[in-house]
Amino acid sequence: MFKEISKDSISIVGGKGANLGEMYNLEMPVPPGFIVNAEAYKEFIEVTNIKEKITEILSDLNVENNDELQNKANKVQKLIIATEIPDDIKEDIIDAYESMGISDEQANAAELVKKGEDEFVAVRSSATAEDLPEASFAGQQATFLNIKGSEDVVKAVRACWASLFTARAIYYRVKNNFEHMKVLIAVVVQKMVNSDKAGVTFGVTFSVNPSTNNENEIVVEACFGLGEAIVSGSVNPDSYIVDKNTMEIKSKDIKEQEWAYVRDETGKTVKKTIVEDQRSRQIVDDEEIIELAKIAKKLEEHYNKPQDIEWAIEKDKIYVVQTRAITTLKKVEEKEAEEITIEEEKTTVEETEKTPVEESSDISNAEVLVTGNTASPGIASGIVKIVHDVNELSKVQKGDVLVTKMTNPDMVPTMKRASAIVTDMGGTTCHAAIVSREMGIPCIVGTGNATSVLKENRMITVDATHGKVYEGKIAIKKPKQTEEIRKEYGELITATQIKVVMDFPEYAEKAVATGADGVGLLRAEHMILGTKIHPAYLVKQGRKQELIDILVKGISTVARAFDGKPVWYRTLDAPTDEFKTLEGGSDEPEEENPMLGWRGIRRSLDQPGFLRAEFEAIKKVHEMGLKNVGVMIPLVTRVDEVRKAKEILDDVFDDEYVEFGVMVETPAAVWVIEDICKLGIDFVSFGTNDLTQYTLALDRNNDLVQKHYDELHPAILAEISRVIKICKRYHVQTSICGQAGSKPKMAAFLVRQGIDSISANPDAVGQIRETVAITEKRLLLDAERRNLRPQQ
Repeated sequence: MFKEISKDSISIVGGKGANLGEMYNLEMPVPPGFIVNAEAYKEFIEVTNIKEKITEILSDLNVENNDELQNKANKVQKLIIATEIPDDIKEDIIDAYESMGISDEQANAAELVKKGEDEFVAVRSSATAEDLPEASFAGQQATFLNIKGSEDVVKAVRACWASLFTARAIYYRVKNNFEHMKVLIAVVVQKMVNSDKAGVTFGVTFSVNPSTNNENEIVVEACFGLGEAIVSGSVNPDSYIVDKNTMEIKSKDIKEQEWAYVRDETGKTVKKTIVEDQRSRQIVDDEEIIELAKIAKKLEEHYNKPQDIEWAIEKDKIYVVQTRAITTLKKVEEKEAEEITIEEEKTTVEETEKTPVEESSDISNAEVLVTGNTASPGIASGIVKIVHDVNELSKVQKGDVLVTKMTNPDMVPTMKRASAIVTDMGGTTCHAAIVSREMGIPCIVGTGNATSVLKENRMITVDATHGKVYEGKIAIKKPKQTEEIRKEYGELITATQIKVVMDFPEYAEKAVATGADGVGLLRAEHMILGTKIHPAYLVKQGRKQELIDILVKGISTVARAFDGKPVWYRTLDAPTDEFKTLEGGSDEPEEENPMLGWRGIRRSLDQPGFLRAEFEAIKKVHEMGLKNVGVMIPLVTRVDEVRKAKEILDDVFDDEYVEFGVMVETPAAVWVIEDICKLGIDFVSFGTNDLTQYTLALDRNNDLVQKHYDELHPAILAEISRVIKICKRYHVQTSICGQAGSKPKMAAFLVRQGIDSISANPDAVGQIRETVAITEKRLLLDAERRNLRPQQ
């Protein structure tokens, strides 16, 4: 039982078991249970004489040969599942299960009978190394939930033992020089909490808030029902932030939850719809939030390390399910709190130039003029320049704040001069948002009224981090952000590659400095549209070489900066309204909704001249020795589109190999992905901006529907999951290059699904790498749950 276990028991019960015993003896509210220790497993493989058979199966295994690795892993697992557990071990497991929950406290006969009834339990693996008890194998073995009855518990324990030999676990041990027979496995059997609400608590006494690097905060996330909804990334949980020092709630982010995972009477986990008037209410009450924060703080202080704590609440009682150290978070230098003050009576250009900086008043005196959505975080002050059309762009000088209804490609040179950008329309995936993030310019979108409220030539401060625009010039004393912190991001090693999204070759060196593993999306639009000449017009005028030279210059700049790392170039995908203003664009058709019109690969195949020019440009880059450039085609809806594009590519490259992939941006692509894979592609990349737009039937540039724009919508997640699963079957790489890749919650979900790479905006690469590192350590066992179940 847990009371006999402590943190010094890792070598016999593994890290998970040791933590449970340690928490139990700290008088934490741990659900009752017991542990089948590593010695039982060792006895099992020795007494039954399968140890030698396992060793023989794994001898001379080449773990880099995926087929061989999978075959031998399956063979060992089947051997263990088919082997009967010795009677003495089986009886001990059954006795412990049937006695589970009976404490040393006095109880009447009725209570003892009730406690002795079959319990629903979770059966979790807890591996450790015989010679290296401190070695961590977290996330490699299986967990089985809602197991009931002694025979099924015995089968689940054996299935956990078998999971010690999954392909992933075998590969990990070989790569880290662990002998297979010296890695043992314990099994934790613990009462299932049929939770009304569940979640994850991040305590950061010695580290930082995972999202903000604030070391003085504790973050509590919660959902209705069982915690599987959070673990799988299926719901957006409530998020509460507690001040670690004062134990006061600093903020609450309440999300709407339409359904929850619950356990039915048979023990099966099912989805249950939440009644409408309950969906948007605060899931965990204030007293419970504070109690959870106190538990997090106590555990951190006990372990002297930041902890990631899983908990559940059943009938108003909090249970701590498990805790583990967040090893990827490192202690950083103490940071000063952000301080915001406002300078008085300096609002025009002339006054600002004449008046020196004086004493500043408190931020509470500052007037908020407009609010909107954060597109690119940061703070900047400048003079308002309102641009209604492209003829007014010249009035925006270096350091001014560009205020406009919505930006477009014609405004890019002007955007580079601006200190900040504020727009009336748009959401987090609009043109202004995407471009400003890459440039690192503070940007607020979707204000609804900036062009009418803000006054020309007045001084304002744009606090894009918090989505607010203030009157006057605000002096900001920002938190320290040391080089050491940035270096730590780069030192994190993840199995999932973290790439970067790029539009502008001139920012290549800045992108490289993020430590990105390559470029998951290099867009063509700004390279081509920057010429101010329609690409089809250039080809028609016999000036195709000019187009090729422009592309070669831009692509080679990025490829050279990322030499040795993949760079995926996406062919042109500009809507007709963006082409219309170019020289030679007068023949562009009028379209009611260009987003649904003549764009992407459908247009490129109708005008194959400039598609061929793009492919020829990439071949030229290859001839320069930069063969790290691959090509992908956008807005695919039909298999024939892929076939025809591939035929043109093959014709240009002849027998030379070039990586070729497709964007998954439409529900149509999701449903025909298997046929596309059969054509022979190397990779797919999710364009979640368009995939969300087309799946949820909304215009992603329309601020009126931004509240409905959700890349984490169950339908989007289901589409992504389907594509990844099919692509794995055909050995096709999977990636993401939509803006959702820069969101930690989406990144965590993608890692759980087994995606190969994630592309983020340059400013988000570090945070996403950290999220991925944490998720890889915490949640890789989810894949094993799907692949391995105890046999009946």
